[in-house]
Amino acid sequence: MGQASHKRHMLAVLIAAGMSCGAQAQMTQNLTLHPKALALGNAVTADPPGLMAIHYNPAGLTKLDGRQLEVNLLSIYLDIDADFYADDDYEIFGISGLEKDPLTGKQRDPVANSSSHTNNVALYVPGYGILRLPPGPAVAPSAGISIKSPGSKLTFANAFYLPMAAGFYRDKNDPGRYQPQAATLQRTTYLSPTVGYEINDEWSVGAGIHLSHFGFAADQYMRAPNMLMGVAEVLQEAFNCESGDEPLQPWLALCGGNVGPWDDIGAMNLNLQETISPTYALGVMWEPTDWFRWGASYTSEADMNLKGQFEIQYTDDWSGFWQSVNGSILGAITSAILSLPSGAPREAGNVSMDLVYPQHFQTGISVDVHPKLTLNADVGWTDFSQWDAFNFQFDRNLEFLNAARILSPDNATSDTLRLPLGFKSQWNWAFGMEFHASSRLDLRAGVEIRDSVIPDDQRSIMAPFGGANLYSIGMGYRWDKDTEIDMNLSYLQSVETIPANTSCNVNCANITNIIYNPYADLTVKTSLRVVMAGLSFRTKF
Repeated sequence: MGQASHKRHMLAVLIAAGMSCGAQAQMTQNLTLHPKALALGNAVTADPPGLMAIHYNPAGLTKLDGRQLEVNLLSIYLDIDADFYADDDYEIFGISGLEKDPLTGKQRDPVANSSSHTNNVALYVPGYGILRLPPGPAVAPSAGISIKSPGSKLTFANAFYLPMAAGFYRDKNDPGRYQPQAATLQRTTYLSPTVGYEINDEWSVGAGIHLSHFGFAADQYMRAPNMLMGVAEVLQEAFNCESGDEPLQPWLALCGGNVGPWDDIGAMNLNLQETISPTYALGVMWEPTDWFRWGASYTSEADMNLKGQFEIQYTDDWSGFWQSVNGSILGAITSAILSLPSGAPREAGNVSMDLVYPQHFQTGISVDVHPKLTLNADVGWTDFSQWDAFNFQFDRNLEFLNAARILSPDNATSDTLRLPLGFKSQWNWAFGMEFHASSRLDLRAGVEIRDSVIPDDQRSIMAPFGGANLYSIGMGYRWDKDTEIDMNLSYLQSVETIPANTSCNVNCANITNIIYNPYADLTVKTSLRVVMAGLSFRTKF
């Protein structure tokens, strides 16, 4: 019965663990914006692309003359895999009949699928939540306009774009459904009034205000492979629950529903959003010669208060088990003392969380080393150390939090929950090359070295992002004197191995681990592959 408080805390932390997909931010920054930037490995601070200078370096808007319209389309194909297997020394319970997790395909179900796979993309729709797109590539659009009067040193611009977007969903029977079955994390900038000012022939500056929507949603099945659950299943077998004749009634009843380490507990839905999240962007460019350019840009952090709803729908077996326990004499006394679950089939309510959208700084150079060849190099920094922990505030006292505070008083009260994360800030490098094949055609290639912000002891399959490199090729073509077309083809891959019992967001196995670990003591291998093809059209009007 002590497993009740353990389990309820795990459910509480499950909500917080869902938010760990925010770690995707480092990997999804600058992946859904502009084909030229991607083709150059995002090394464009000194050579910002068209209207998207609003995002990369607003000082670059001074390069746009007259009135211009730009439309960008990025087609994105993702492939996420996770493999689960037991090491040779795997012995999570040491109880006969419960030695192996069926997800490894080695016990109970010899044909069990031990591999998770999805290439399905999901988006966040404000006011709705997760939108599951048809299988296959998804399209991320952006668009903007700019205005510069003849002879003016000022350029005004505004754009709609997705500075951060990540989302996927798995089949309901996929073994990765426990972390999670579907999730989206998305920042949508819907207004970005920005101005660029040309100080003189060498210096330009820019500044803008970005108004954005930030949304997160997750759907997740739940289980808890833990020794206490293994003991509960063995006790049910010892009580001969299948016969319906419980030997200790009315003192103790354990046969109201089948529970065990490999059984589903229920399903969780979480939906949080911030409708207006403002940031500001500053930029500067210096061009002392016709062959050398330097640029720097800064985007501020944003203090957000995400608000939304959560719901946990428990299985009939889970609810029935606790209803029978509470219906017995010893169970009722123990539940009153320890605030054990009552067996409610559903819990729901409102939840909020204060979160900082991290600040970002980037600087770089662009050098014409030859009339036919330009080389770009950038370095960027994102302050993910702000995400030391996620702190949730619920609108009521909840059963699982009452139980959680017994085991973890530093991280839980009856209506709050704190999930330590320990994310780290990173410096990333980017390099690009542009070959000027003719007066109309430019050929491009680039690479970006993207280090993970997730510590080794916090990795999971929800955010399967370790260190990764972004490789890109592309081209730019001047259709006529007023029209330019840019294209790119980019590839990113991240492969991670999470050894058993090394990350308490996925596979810790000790009886005291109260963080949600649906793949306890399994080694997990993750693989993420993303292919992006983009087309940009910019013309004067």
